[in-house]
Amino acid sequence: MRSEQSQLTDGTSHGSPSPFAVWTAMFAVYIVWGSTYLAIRFAVETIPPFLMASARFLVAGIVLYTWRRAQGDPTPSKSEWRSAAIVGLCLLLGGNGGVVWAEQHVASSVAALLVASTPLWMALIDALRPGGQKPSIQTILGIVIGFCGIALLIGPSQLLGGTGSVDSVGALVVLGAAFSWSVGSLYSRKAQLPASPLLGTGMEMLAGGTALLLLGIFTGELGRLRLATITPASWLGLGYLIIFGSWVGFSAYTWLLRVAPTPLVSTYAYVNPVVAVVLGCLFAGEPLTARSFLATAIIVSAVVLTTRRPSSKSSSAVYVPPTSKLVDVSVTEE
Repeated sequence: MRSEQSQLTDGTSHGSPSPFAVWTAMFAVYIVWGSTYLAIRFAVETIPPFLMASARFLVAGIVLYTWRRAQGDPTPSKSEWRSAAIVGLCLLLGGNGGVVWAEQHVASSVAALLVASTPLWMALIDALRPGGQKPSIQTILGIVIGFCGIALLIGPSQLLGGTGSVDSVGALVVLGAAFSWSVGSLYSRKAQLPASPLLGTGMEMLAGGTALLLLGIFTGELGRLRLATITPASWLGLGYLIIFGSWVGFSAYTWLLRVAPTPLVSTYAYVNPVVAVVLGCLFAGEPLTARSFLATAIIVSAVVLTTRRPSSKSSSAVYVPPTSKLVDVSVTEE
């Protein structure tokens, strides 16, 4: 029998894992993915955003894809590459690309709270698309409350007598990124992807990373890239995103999907924004005003309402933030 360590790397499970192993993995997902917003903020201070995101996903994707192929995963078919490319473009180009660009203009805590709208978008899109799932009263209430919280966060600075305002363009770009991530997440449910979730993830990273590289070149970021001026904080931020955001956090998440109840795994969707807000306040000096505190409470409560459903043996999609990585929850055993 393989050890729990090997189970964490390939995403499979034989026997029941210990509660300690499950909660260690949950802690990694809670903290690591919540901290990626702060890492992005430091990384884009001196590295052009699209090139930074491209480097993150190309390095992570090359290593992940090469490793899984060396472990015996079969060569992907053309249709699997096509599906992986579509998912990668929606999640990494539209989703993560929008977030990293916007974090030049909005605080990491604000970006995290706006990204928390992803479950709301997913529920709304799924309800409106042909053949989609009809939302419950609880889901509808969660969607309405959530977007009220977003309006409070990015609305006029006079709300609640607060001072300062959120950059409207940056906020709209993050909301667009969350929408793109939602579309890609829903598409991935029935997309023809490799049976190995980690191989599929590597393919999505390669596709999205290549697209981000081309976008960076097209927008002139190569001309603005100065390796000599990149600060240690930006290098550390990029390294953290590659190692912890794309490898450690995702491996823990993939393993949890196979061994832990889906309602438990989905709790990170409303823990991550809180972690991001606290870390942004502690390490980046981002203000925690009464307005942002109230918006946090409203948005997180709305996400709880939207994502909490009765336990089911059937697979369902679980939200994953654009700063991290998604794998379809209805994965098959290798």
